[in-house]
Amino acid sequence: MGKLRLIKSRGKEPGTEKITINLGCFDLGQVDLLIMEEFYSIRTDFICTTIRNHRGSVLKRTVARRAMVLGLQRHTRRHLESVRAAGDQLHKEVLGQVTIDDNVPAQVAAQTFAAMVILDLMHASAKVKAALAGRIHCLSIYPCEGT
Repeated sequence: MGKLRLIKSRGKEPGTEKITINLGCFDLGQVDLLIMEEFYSIRTDFICTTIRNHRGSVLKRTVARRAMVLGLQRHTRRHLESVRAAGDQLHKEVLGQVTIDDNVPAQVAAQTFAAMVILDLMHASAKVKAALAGRIHCLSIYPCEGT
């Protein structure tokens, strides 16, 4: 039920925004229980702490997966299988050359890459390129051809 609405800041604290958030009774009850047990002082404290904790873990991983790579980016079967096993997907932006090793199965590549923008050249097997066809965007005079 998570409806979120941004409300213009009234300037109480510089750099902050006031938001309205709708929570279900069960979720709100859990937050209030944590407040009664003195884990948090108020609901805002719970929300801000939760956001900070995610910023430290999930958000950093997400940013790292989405960062632009300059130069040569090589993906091995072992690396892609470990990304897939962790339940992650890669969003790559590469200014340079991307190489996906020939022993990478098309299914592993398809399950691992969510999107890829390449600003130069890509080397991969024909099967991997076919599996990733809708997810690869080449912005180059070389249209991701070559193996």
